[in-house]
Amino acid sequence: MVAFGFFDDWHPEPGRLTTWTASPASRAAVLRAPVHEVGPSYQQEAYLRAVHRNADAGVRASRLCMISFDITAAPEYPALTATVNAFLRRHDTFTSWFAPAADGRIERHVADPAAIEFTATDHGEVTDIEALRDLVQTGTPGAFDWDCFSFGVIARSGSFTFYAAVDHLHTDGVAQALSCVELLLLYGNELSGGTHPLPPVAGHIDYCARERAHNAQLTPASPEVRTWLDLLRHNDGDVPSFPLELGAAPGYGRGAQVTRPLFSEPDALRFEQVCRDHGGRFLGGLFAAIALAEFELSGHTHYLGFSPANTRVLPGESASVGWYTNLIPVALTVHAEDNFTTLVTVAHEATERAKDLAAVSVHRVLELVTPELGIRTEPGWAAPMVSYVDVRKMAGADMFDAIKGGMYGSRASAGEVYLWVNRFHDVTTLSLLFPDTAQAHASVERYVKTLLGIVTAVAADGDYAVRAPAAS
Repeated sequence: MVAFGFFDDWHPEPGRLTTWTASPASRAAVLRAPVHEVGPSYQQEAYLRAVHRNADAGVRASRLCMISFDITAAPEYPALTATVNAFLRRHDTFTSWFAPAADGRIERHVADPAAIEFTATDHGEVTDIEALRDLVQTGTPGAFDWDCFSFGVIARSGSFTFYAAVDHLHTDGVAQALSCVELLLLYGNELSGGTHPLPPVAGHIDYCARERAHNAQLTPASPEVRTWLDLLRHNDGDVPSFPLELGAAPGYGRGAQVTRPLFSEPDALRFEQVCRDHGGRFLGGLFAAIALAEFELSGHTHYLGFSPANTRVLPGESASVGWYTNLIPVALTVHAEDNFTTLVTVAHEATERAKDLAAVSVHRVLELVTPELGIRTEPGWAAPMVSYVDVRKMAGADMFDAIKGGMYGSRASAGEVYLWVNRFHDVTTLSLLFPDTAQAHASVERYVKTLLGIVTAVAADGDYAVRAPAAS
C-alpha cells in the first residue's frame, strides 16, 4: 500500500545520497523577480501570516511535505537533473516567492521559469537514516524562501530511492500524488530522449486570480457568507476546536503524532454498507462517528468540523501541482436519542451541503465580519481539520505499491488536532497530529479510544447507540 505518515515513518534503505537544490546563480536571478499583480490564495496567505507570526517559535512553523518512491535500476544523474528542472519549470507555483509588504500585504514575485536551475550535490554514503531525515527537513528552506523545496536520491546497488520535499505552500495531498506520477513520467521521457513529452497544465497563479476575483465580490449579504456566519454563530461565534483540553500554549510548537488502524478492509466494507443502507456514504459515516465521539466526550450537541476540499475545477488543473484546497464546514446536530444509523443520513447531507461552499474562503468571510455579526474569532486562529482520502481511487495507486510510494509530512503543530483518515486496499488508517504536551497525549488517546469504539461497533453490530456524555 502507499505509505502515509510523518517524517519519522520514512525508512529508506541506506545508500549514496545526492541532493538537488537551487544553484546560487538561479537563486539570485529568481530573487530579482518583480512583484506580480496576483497575490497568494487565501489559504496561502493565512498560512504565510501564521509562519511569519511564529518565526521565532524555535521549530519550523511551515509544514514540509515529502513524497518518496523506489526505482529498480541504477540512477541516471543527468536525466534526474533534467527531470527536477523540468518539473519545477512546468508548474508556475514554483516560480513564485512571497514577502510581507510595508503596508501589511503579502506580495507575490514571479520569476521566469528559465531562471530555475537546480544542481546536484554528492553527499557520499549515508547509513544514519535519522540524520538523513533531519538533513531533508533542515536543509529545505522555509515558506518565505523561494527555494522551499528540495530533491534527492539514495542510490544502492541496482536500485535507488527518490524523494521530493516541498513546503505545503506549493503542494497539497492531491499534488503530492500528482508529483509522484509526473516525476516518474518526466524521468522516463528524459531516458527516452524526449520522445514522451507531457501535455501542458494550467497554472496555479491563474487559479489564485480566479479565487481572489470570486471572493472579492462577496459581501456579508451574500448567501454563501450568510451560511458561513450562521454556522459560526451556532458554534458560539467561533471556529471549531478540539473537544478536550490540549494544554498547548498559543502559537506553534513541536507536534506529536499517532497512527492507528481504523478498519481492516472487510470491516470497512461492512461499515460502508451500514452507511449505504441508511442513506449515507463512507465519508458521512466518518463524520457521524466523529460527531458522536465529540458528544460523548464533551456533551456538545452541535458538531462543526472543517475539511479540506480539492478546488481543481478546470480541465487543465486536474494535473496541476499547487495548493488547490479550501476549508469547508461540516455541521450537524446530535440528539440524546440518536444512534449511528439515524445520524449517518444527516451527516451525509451535511457533507454534500459543505461542497457548495468550496469556492468561498472562510478567511475571506472573516475579513467581512463586523462587530454586530456576533463572531469572536481572533486573527491567527487555528481549527481542527478532518481529511479523508480514498487511496484506492488515486490515479496510479497500484503503481505506488510497486514502487513503495510514500507521502510524509513534518510535525509542525499549531496548537490544534489534525486528523487524516486514509483508506487503502487492505486497511483504513487514522492519523492525528497534535501538540506534544502530556495533556494532549492523554486527550487524544481518550478521543481515539472513543472513536474506535464507535466505528468498531458499527462494523460489527450494524449500529451504535449514543451514550450519555462523560462527566467532566
